[in-house]
Amino acid sequence: MKARPYHHGDLRAALLTLAEDTLRARGPAELSLRELAREAGVSPAAPSRHFKTKQALLDALAIEGFQRLTSAMDASLDRVGESFGARLTAVARTYLGFAAANGALLELMYGRKHDPDASTELITAMHRLKDLATDLIADGQRRGEVRPGPLDLMSLPLFVALQGLTQLATSGGFPADQIEAGVDETIAFILRGYAPS
Repeated sequence: MKARPYHHGDLRAALLTLAEDTLRARGPAELSLRELAREAGVSPAAPSRHFKTKQALLDALAIEGFQRLTSAMDASLDRVGESFGARLTAVARTYLGFAAANGALLELMYGRKHDPDASTELITAMHRLKDLATDLIADGQRRGEVRPGPLDLMSLPLFVALQGLTQLATSGGFPADQIEAGVDETIAFILRGYAPS
């Protein structure tokens, strides 16, 4: 018999953990509030106290994913020096590490960003991650390590490069050593693109 993760503590957290396990193993289509309730050992109606619908659960999972990724990036920036190169490298490697460990979650996180019914909380969580990248570039500009330019346009190549490399890394089509070398080359390429004239 499967061990029950919920005994009498935080049902919301237990449901999110179980939902992430299901997402990773079988995808979002297989998520069911009734099934999660069974796995948590609670009544079928109990999850509705926290999540009225399956979409509400998925949104909460996406928000938690953005919060975890942003926290991981903040922590990585706290561990490196102040140079733009060191900070960009830390952010890039953290993002790619998160993507490699949480591919299904990352896909869910970005899957709702353009939906008109996306919640304010989800949009805010997405913007926090974007702000981290634009703040990194703005700081590099202030330090004279990044060429001048509008932050919204300057941040786009960073997102494109990281997302593209993430897709290659998670697709399984490239060997790990080639991806690792590609990370270094991509970071070097980005740094050249941001360098002052």
